[in-house]
Amino acid sequence: MSEEPISYDADAIEVLEGNEAVRKRPGMYIGSTGERGLHQLVFAVVDRAVNDGLAGRACSVDVTLTPDGGVCVADDGPGARVGGAGAAGGPGLEALLTRMEPGAGPVGRDDVTTGFGVGLFVANALSRRLTVEVRRQGVRRVQEFARGVAVTARTEAGPADGSGTSITLWPDAEIFEEVHFSFDGLADRFRELAFLKRGLDISLADRRREDEPRSVRLRFPGGARDFVVHLDEQAGAAVQGDVLGFEREDPRMAGTLEVALRWRGSGEERLRSFANSRPTPGGGTHESGFRDGLAAAVNAYAREQRLLTEADPGLDAERIGEGLTAVVSVKLDDPWFEGPIRDRLGNDPVRACVEEAVREHLGKWLAEHPEQAAAVVGRIVRGARRD
Repeated sequence: MSEEPISYDADAIEVLEGNEAVRKRPGMYIGSTGERGLHQLVFAVVDRAVNDGLAGRACSVDVTLTPDGGVCVADDGPGARVGGAGAAGGPGLEALLTRMEPGAGPVGRDDVTTGFGVGLFVANALSRRLTVEVRRQGVRRVQEFARGVAVTARTEAGPADGSGTSITLWPDAEIFEEVHFSFDGLADRFRELAFLKRGLDISLADRRREDEPRSVRLRFPGGARDFVVHLDEQAGAAVQGDVLGFEREDPRMAGTLEVALRWRGSGEERLRSFANSRPTPGGGTHESGFRDGLAAAVNAYAREQRLLTEADPGLDAERIGEGLTAVVSVKLDDPWFEGPIRDRLGNDPVRACVEEAVREHLGKWLAEHPEQAAAVVGRIVRGARRD
């Protein structure tokens, strides 16, 4: 083995900026160059349209998979400002598409991050072609980009029919292993979003095959309750009683929480958690608080009804979770995500706030529904004793 020293100085450091950085190391921005990363391009464009809708500027978002392999995201808002300042004085659409703008992405409780929150700049850089059509103040304006760079000037293309913004992109085959979007994969994520943002109207249409067009419209005014019903129907599960659901705002965590749950007759726990509409498969403080509150309410009821004696140990969260379907969603002014892929919520005050809300609401529900409560808690206690 050579004992010569290895020279490594500033000359060996490669500095990448802008489009070059994104295109050379796409995994740093979208997670992978497979289907998961491919869908991040769509999510980045949908985030902008959905957040326009949630701010009261648009009523619906339509996503269309086109016959030529592209995807078009259209909304019926007032039309984005292409140049200059955008909504709330932020960057205009052209700036978002061509510059990595710090702080340009969703940040508050009312904003949505459908995927990783990579932004329009990354989506544009990883698309071989991207077109923008803005219908605003009676004028239709268009612009085209290629691999993140504007290839046409912003031009007026005649009078506008209504208002809104349409962005169509075609992913770059030089970057992605596969450029075929999954209708089912996109529909699943948009369905989650519609459950978590009641009142949102989002549609997905597949026009890639003339002989097999598909479409789905997603709108769920019941919010997390509808989500629990969907999860149970998806699994074909037998259930016990109605869905318990509630919402609460808590200034201690600077946000709101929404919880829905129901027990099935048997089976593994199915718990889905979200922070600012972003899935948190790694869990976090909202999940921990939910389990704490669940255990506190169920154990209190079991002892009050003498299903457990003073000598019996308390029922643990794992036992209580058997046969449970639940959705826990928090929306925070300043969410803190942890982990290498930021899939875990870290806000400390959230745990106590969610625990308190679940304990109080579930405790009240158990007291007001004695037959359902006896069936659910009785089954849990019998299972614990068999062990």
